[in-house]
Amino acid sequence: MKRLPRFTFGIGDRFGRQGHAQLSAVQAAVAGGCAISPVWNKSGREHAIVGSKPCSLREEADAAVRDLGWTGDYFVDADHINLRMVDDFLPCSDFFTLDVADFVGQVPDDALKAVFLKKRADLARVHRLPGIAAGIVIGGADLERTADKFLAAMREAGRIYRHIAGNKKNGPFAVEISVDETDTPQTPAELLIILAMIADEMIPVQTIAPKFTGRFNKGVDYAGDLDAFEREFDADLAVLTYAAAKFGLPDGLKISVHSGSDKFSLYPVIRRLVAKHGAGLHLKTAGTTWLEEVAGLAEAGGGALEMAKDIYARARARAGELIKPYAPVVDIEIDRLPTVDEVRSWSSARYLEALVHDRCCPDYDPQFRQFMHVAFKVAAEIGVPYLQALDAHRAVVGRRVKDNLLEKHIKPLFG
Repeated sequence: MKRLPRFTFGIGDRFGRQGHAQLSAVQAAVAGGCAISPVWNKSGREHAIVGSKPCSLREEADAAVRDLGWTGDYFVDADHINLRMVDDFLPCSDFFTLDVADFVGQVPDDALKAVFLKKRADLARVHRLPGIAAGIVIGGADLERTADKFLAAMREAGRIYRHIAGNKKNGPFAVEISVDETDTPQTPAELLIILAMIADEMIPVQTIAPKFTGRFNKGVDYAGDLDAFEREFDADLAVLTYAAAKFGLPDGLKISVHSGSDKFSLYPVIRRLVAKHGAGLHLKTAGTTWLEEVAGLAEAGGGALEMAKDIYARARARAGELIKPYAPVVDIEIDRLPTVDEVRSWSSARYLEALVHDRCCPDYDPQFRQFMHVAFKVAAEIGVPYLQALDAHRAVVGRRVKDNLLEKHIKPLFG
């Protein structure tokens, strides 16, 4: 097991051009007193779309670390992997996010379920946790219902973990388990039961990504009941501390917030509760860096602005196709998107007003921003000209990437 620091910050870079800018944001934060470590993350789906290989992310991270003289911890995350794709990530990753979404809801083997229910029968009671006045109440029906929904998935997580452990030859690694891509949020009681399942699979999990109440759409702020989220997050943090001790899971077991980019209204809540519990945190950003690339091109003006407009025009013609894979994590009404002709008429400033996440700007358009978030496939298809534009405008793009991570994400969470 490779131990994670208390605070880790996931940074996605779909086109592999922003490693230096991203690390410079983390360096500036650390110089200002924020004790965080970067985790470069990229999923198999993203590699497939842009035509990159898993080890390219390691090369990018190592180059940034070498060139900028970073001496702290850093990690490379095989993001949302499963047994079908994990082998390509083994030589170059030291952090593995196990994605078992396809197995959630699968009926477990009767014998497996019977063993679990017998072994964990003591979970069916009231669990007294510090700071949670009512405790966590689990009944026998809750235990059985949670087993029906998650036991097969956690067994699959065990298979993936054991495959990695048996085949990775170049050092220790950290494990995260993702259960955020499900139909409904897990209750704190369900999270406790899931952690018992993980312990039974003997997975040394260091961070878990539950599904929370509310909408965590890509690239935009949280949509939901802030008070309900606060109660849930508070209880989840207490559950993790309790479960780590009760089930022998690693010390410092922490929550991971997926699709954490731009959830500005949640950051004060998360920061306050993490401090209250003395807990760790992993927050994962991804497409926010791609959006800053587009914003940088728009800001640069001239031919770069025309490329940003062209990306939208090509994407708009294929809106349904591009939205479909991300449908659970975006709310986009196609007929509310601006027309291609309208965007073609925009100035640099007008494009930025629509795209940049500034809730005080009257022309900020969450529909447009979410759509551009899922439109990176078009930039990948443009290929070399897009990458050349990023290189030609490296200064403005890099500044935007750094400032976005540092000022909008890291400082509000960890500063």
